[in-house]
Amino acid sequence: MTEVRVPDRPPVSRGEEPRPAGRRPRRPDWRRRGEIAILAGPAVVVFCAFVILPVVMAAFYGFFRWKGFGFPDDFVGFENYAMILGDEAFRDAVLHNGIIVVASLVLQGPLAIAFALLLNQRMRGRSLVRVLIFVPYVISEVVVGTGWTLMLQDAGAVNSLLEKIGLGALQQSWLSDPQVAMGTLLVIITWKYIGFAVILMLAGLQSIPNELFEAASIDGATFWQTQRYITLPLLGPTIRIWAFLSMIGSLQLFDLVNIIWGQYVAATAGTSTMATYMYQHGHLASNYGFGNAVAVLLFLISLVVALVYQRAVLRRDTAGAVTGPAERGRS
Repeated sequence: MTEVRVPDRPPVSRGEEPRPAGRRPRRPDWRRRGEIAILAGPAVVVFCAFVILPVVMAAFYGFFRWKGFGFPDDFVGFENYAMILGDEAFRDAVLHNGIIVVASLVLQGPLAIAFALLLNQRMRGRSLVRVLIFVPYVISEVVVGTGWTLMLQDAGAVNSLLEKIGLGALQQSWLSDPQVAMGTLLVIITWKYIGFAVILMLAGLQSIPNELFEAASIDGATFWQTQRYITLPLLGPTIRIWAFLSMIGSLQLFDLVNIIWGQYVAATAGTSTMATYMYQHGHLASNYGFGNAVAVLLFLISLVVALVYQRAVLRRDTAGAVTGPAERGRS
């Protein structure tokens, strides 16, 4: 009987798995990396030039007392930031932004879902209603702000209409009274941006298979049970993405407030935001170092909110979208 000799294997060190016979070490795929660099390179350059570089320059100028021209030479360190954080007007602006964030989610979210459910049904004039709801979103903020300013003045169309229909007791100083100015702003924001939320919700509803609704109907589920156990759970990713966009937009709100209330009235009316504070104390005061410091704080607050929200809420939606090395190896 012939003895079969097994070739000796190289010794394997501790903690190192034996390499399967016949498999060569994977070499870098330079062709693939080159394609990624060519395709993504221009976008990375543009992103760095128009996003990263301005943020870095704003942080640099925030350490100086700078008038906006020439190279800054009056270094003040963290004095600008100390003045901002110690200013009660800035803290009020942060509070106003927080109110706008929460109120926008509470008001626009349920209304958008309700409108989307209604417009997802077969009905006459559905396309016309969809267009009418979306029209305010595409109108320029300047036009919207000017129109609402004219209507909400003390002698404007709203108060005149209330007087003509016998509701003169409800007349208000909609823009100057601090008790109602924030509510006025929230109504305008809801009217302006509800169309975007409705379009997103409609797109999310279109992605839900009709077979699920048919199966629920066969099982005897009511309309509200169907919405609770099928529509809302499957619409969850769309709602969470819209909420993220709404929060970031609310933190950076500037144009409507500045157009309707102006740079000085907004603070007294209780509608100032961090962006209007930056514009008033930076650009109008020709103190661009101070304004850049406010911009840095606004960026940091928005970044923290975005990271916390993505970590706590959006993680469930993005966890299955990105595959790791193990998953890619199995495909």
